[in-house]
Amino acid sequence: MADCHIGAWREPRLSSLNTTAFEMAVQRCIDKSVDFIVISGDLFNTSLPGIDKLKSVVVMLKKLMDFGIPVYVVAGSHDFSPSGKTMLDVLETAGLINNVVRGRIVEKRLQLGFTVDEKTGVKLAGMIGKKGMLEKSYYEDLDRESLEKEKGFKIFMFHTALSELKPKGLEKMESAPVSFLPKGFSYYAAGHVHEVIDKELEPYGRIVYPGPLFPNNFKELEKLQRGGFYIYEDGNLSYEPLQIKNVFSISLDCSNMAPEQVEAHLMDEAKKNEFINTIVTIRLSGRLSSGKLGDIRLGDVMREFYAKGAYFVMKNTSSVSIEGLDEVMVRHESVEETEDLIISEHLGQIKLPNVDINAEKELTHEMIQIFQAEKKEGETRAEYESRLREGFECCIRKHINLKPQKVA
Repeated sequence: MADCHIGAWREPRLSSLNTTAFEMAVQRCIDKSVDFIVISGDLFNTSLPGIDKLKSVVVMLKKLMDFGIPVYVVAGSHDFSPSGKTMLDVLETAGLINNVVRGRIVEKRLQLGFTVDEKTGVKLAGMIGKKGMLEKSYYEDLDRESLEKEKGFKIFMFHTALSELKPKGLEKMESAPVSFLPKGFSYYAAGHVHEVIDKELEPYGRIVYPGPLFPNNFKELEKLQRGGFYIYEDGNLSYEPLQIKNVFSISLDCSNMAPEQVEAHLMDEAKKNEFINTIVTIRLSGRLSSGKLGDIRLGDVMREFYAKGAYFVMKNTSSVSIEGLDEVMVRHESVEETEDLIISEHLGQIKLPNVDINAEKELTHEMIQIFQAEKKEGETRAEYESRLREGFECCIRKHINLKPQKVA
């Protein structure tokens, strides 16, 4: 499994669904008596998850340990804090997971070691994933030959998009060529791409992206409607879907329609069916013939869906424009894609001492992560500010090599 993103949703009614999906996946693995579980990055949606989310994950990991099912992980782009710390380290210290990313530098080459599963003898190695494809330099320095000559059943875990396997619609997503991977592994457990992909690529092997355990944004709910994971047994691969909630998606082109026509169409959709235990997504696009977006009484529409039993109703009106006004082009769906695009477009505008473009990009991503940090439960304002300051100073020392007292 991959891209569990525990804690991804901020909406109260959706915030528990990633956790529910993880609990369901773990229980199904126990019921099917799997030998071990691999999680290819982004177990959590943030490096410092909330106590309630962390507690739920620990309970399930402890349950797996009690059943003798080890869990092997690699860190994904959401697992790291700006200082490089990750909750995965805490879980590993507690004996609940095994991080397979272990290596050393030998003659300027990154030499990864194998973690051997005691029960099956399967050998696992892996590479971390970072935001903005910043793990690229690790792959460029990777000693692939030492990995390729190892005998036995081998699994390579990674959290990176491959250029050759990028799905339609994700063409601008940062990626790496498949040649970055070591050849000849029995199975490649991949993460980061929120699509279900199972592909045999010679001379590599079977490369599998299981997609998220539960959709993590509006677009994924529309497209995937559910999450899942794969079970591998004796060369056979079976997909295990996780239907947490039903999803009903409406996509309406409002071109040449008046607000009252749009509203009437949506009301008709709401009255056609029952929506028990269903997440409803409403996407509007096109240019209205008259009026403005606020003239569509979407609040009344959403109340109608709730009256028919909907679990949660979401709307996306970012592609609606008004006759006589210039259209606003929306190029990206996710916050992460938009952040990366803006950062890439503005690199190099501020000259930083001894910092190249790649380091500037990494520094910027890490600074954004620091700004996203929320005040913890029970944390005083002074402690919160001190934690942010410590993160900034760590970034500066790491990338610019300035002394702490010079940090403004």
